[in-house]
Amino acid sequence: MTSVFVSGATGYIAQHIVKTLLEKNYKVVGSVRSTEKGEKLKKLLQSANFNYEVVNDIQKEGSFNDALKHHPEVTVFLHTASPFHFKAKDVEKELLIPAVNGTKNALKAIKDYAPQVKRVVVTSSIAAIKVEAKENDSTFVTTEETWNPISWEEALTNPVLGYRGSKTFAEKAAWEFVEMEKPSFILSTVNPVIVFGPQAFDSEVKETLNTSAEIINNLLKLKPDDPVPPSNNAFIDVRDVAKAHVVAFENEYAANQRLLLSESRYSSQLVLDLIHKNFPEFKSRIPLGTPGVYPDTSKLSKTDNSKTKAIVGFPFIPLEKSVVDTVSQIVAAEKHQ
Repeated sequence: MTSVFVSGATGYIAQHIVKTLLEKNYKVVGSVRSTEKGEKLKKLLQSANFNYEVVNDIQKEGSFNDALKHHPEVTVFLHTASPFHFKAKDVEKELLIPAVNGTKNALKAIKDYAPQVKRVVVTSSIAAIKVEAKENDSTFVTTEETWNPISWEEALTNPVLGYRGSKTFAEKAAWEFVEMEKPSFILSTVNPVIVFGPQAFDSEVKETLNTSAEIINNLLKLKPDDPVPPSNNAFIDVRDVAKAHVVAFENEYAANQRLLLSESRYSSQLVLDLIHKNFPEFKSRIPLGTPGVYPDTSKLSKTDNSKTKAIVGFPFIPLEKSVVDTVSQIVAAEKHQ
């Protein structure tokens, strides 16, 4: 039975990854920030094949050393732990340094204390790929080979650029580590666009959800007369992100690759239309907006992730199902309160 280490195991995406791994009969060791968080996750998972290790600060040098020393059976490492929020007051201290050092510490610990690990997957992001300056260039095509050209100085400007920088610099640090240190493992990265979809456990539905899932939740909190937010972006469902992490280490074609996960575009209006279509109870609770009127995307840059789709080999969950499953879970949670 293969053992997989998942860092940051209590995160939104990570919980789905852990669930998926257990369903596929892997043993899982998750790193968590406290015993309390570890026990809570263990209780939610109810699996004898899940154990946890406390790593309270991933940016501390040697933070993963003991966790890996305790688990010589681990042969796959999935590094999902990284800060994701747009509220940082000190971008460098709260976003950039933790993301980069956390990644370097994980990879160094694997090289020094877990030479038996053969595959490593780092959870990166579209933020490490997307070239903002080309957003309105309809001739520009974003692929798995594209890199965000952001500099450290630019990343310090504000928390949004800080987050994009953190993902870019952390992923670059991972590829550079492999190139310079020549470890015994093979690296792959998973680079999702904005992630929608339900929480891994119904009990995890809170008043405020994680940053990306909160996009749909915020629409449900609007009053009927509120203006519709101008959101217009690409999405992927969290369950597909979890499955892609498994493909990233199981599939030989994913070795040394970046998997760019994107299903289709969404806008706030399109999501509202899907909510109204499937949940008539929201008719008088949230804005109607202008049904069927969506942003013109013809002048925007294009994305081609056909290479990723060929590697993962499964169809992505469409927007409507992702929205319906997300909203259904939130509605059910409201009824239980």
